[in-house]
Amino acid sequence: MTAIDHSASQDHDTLPPIHSHGEAVHPHIHSEESLRRVVNRLSRIEGHIRGIKTMLQESRPCPDVLVQIAAVRGALDRVARIVLDEHLTECIARAAQEGNIEAEIEELKAALDRFLL
Repeated sequence: MTAIDHSASQDHDTLPPIHSHGEAVHPHIHSEESLRRVVNRLSRIEGHIRGIKTMLQESRPCPDVLVQIAAVRGALDRVARIVLDEHLTECIARAAQEGNIEAEIEELKAALDRFLL
């Protein structure tokens, strides 16, 4: 298993920490397979976004561009579902075993509030 530091972001001024309890950030442990699956999906999405930029630069029809944007949104939603599923099965379960499930659930609610806007 590999530890992933979810506290790092590329733009510290606009992006909140991804997962923290107060001041302390707890590590998330994800399997190599899980990490590979999510990273591969994000890489495909990244390539798709570059394709959309090219479509715009080539003045492709707006409806075609919108269809591709919808595909990216759907792909991002699927990645979010994987992350949420893992959070529920791993992080929430671990918090329940450690006796701090209330804090973990409040943090998840806050994240979902931002995600669902």
